[in-house]
Amino acid sequence: MHSLIRIGLTSSALSLTLLTLSCDSDSLDPAPDDSGSPAFGAGAPAPGLLVPVAVPGGSLMIWPYTGTDLTGTPQDPINLVFTGKSDPRAIRAALMALDGNRTAFGMPQVSPFNCKWSDAIGDLQTGYNAPHEWVGSAIQLACGDYGPIRFHVRLFEAGTTTTLGNAHFEVLIPGTADHQVLSWELAEQLVTVDFIRSGLLDPSNPIGSTGLINDAPFREIPAQIYNLIPADLKSLIGGPAGNVGVPVPIGSDGHATVFNVTADGGQHAAGTEQSFVIQYGQVIPRPFCASGAEYLYVEGPVSLRKTVQVTNGGDLTTEFEASGHLRLTPVNPETGTPIGPTYEANVKDEQVTRFDKHGGMVRGLQVQTELPRNVAGHGQRVIRIKVGATGPDLYKQDIDCTP
Repeated sequence: MHSLIRIGLTSSALSLTLLTLSCDSDSLDPAPDDSGSPAFGAGAPAPGLLVPVAVPGGSLMIWPYTGTDLTGTPQDPINLVFTGKSDPRAIRAALMALDGNRTAFGMPQVSPFNCKWSDAIGDLQTGYNAPHEWVGSAIQLACGDYGPIRFHVRLFEAGTTTTLGNAHFEVLIPGTADHQVLSWELAEQLVTVDFIRSGLLDPSNPIGSTGLINDAPFREIPAQIYNLIPADLKSLIGGPAGNVGVPVPIGSDGHATVFNVTADGGQHAAGTEQSFVIQYGQVIPRPFCASGAEYLYVEGPVSLRKTVQVTNGGDLTTEFEASGHLRLTPVNPETGTPIGPTYEANVKDEQVTRFDKHGGMVRGLQVQTELPRNVAGHGQRVIRIKVGATGPDLYKQDIDCTP
């Protein structure tokens, strides 16, 4: 299965999702919950598992995972906890101020170990802590380009003295705009090295650990992806040598590293802008409105653009948009042979996030529309998320499969 996936890696990156498809009438502001699938918002319950984490002045109850919605379904493990002077903007500024030379810590001056931190393009995620409840990933950072391989960090506020985060090492699947996580631990180690280099940690007690707070290992690398990774990259992430016939667990010790930040990293790292085009050309499972096991060969350009603006007062705002017009061909996934006529789709993904003295806010809209819209079997999926903005938090997914 998926024998058509090809990865040209020299130490590279991967994913199997159809980005987002579009319709100009949709707004980034969530619509009232009057139809479609259930919405989770206003009073969305806490996740089922909360664990205590020591913070200045006591302890904080946190969900030890991130999510993609407000249901409490785990996506990534929390493996970073910043306490003290831990405003997410200060963490961003501290990491972006560093160069890529980590040779003093035994890391070679070669990719991916000589990367520099920048603002990241990535999906919006959610976190939870009490008493602050649901929060969104208003600030994301990457060390390395979008592809083929990078380190990626999402930050979640947890009050005035704590920020939670997930760090992961990931690879871009060629022919898509998506990534496959390869390691939690390698990314956690890189952030640890860099915060030691920052000089902002408490000299007498710089780094600690939460103890076991999440599952170890957590999630898996599909065999068909793992088998295309070069041997040196398999060794780097601590995976088995050679090819495998079953998914490979993503290694984790289940602990989060605690950084005791006592010096101010500032909040005024400059804004950034990035834009590029991803050329789709990959066989993927049909992401919605599938009747059984359906596969599509997806091709065409998708443009991605993100801007980050920072005011003199330190308020940070990000805007992201991805859009494209794709061709979709039903295929036999083993051979790539077309088994149906090619049709088209519009794709759109929009995000706005903000972080200021009042905390963080995220809003996102994803729309996937198969064209022509009125043809039997063509569908549309719309996903909206809003966390921390004015009004109740909201996550809503609507799927319309034209009969």
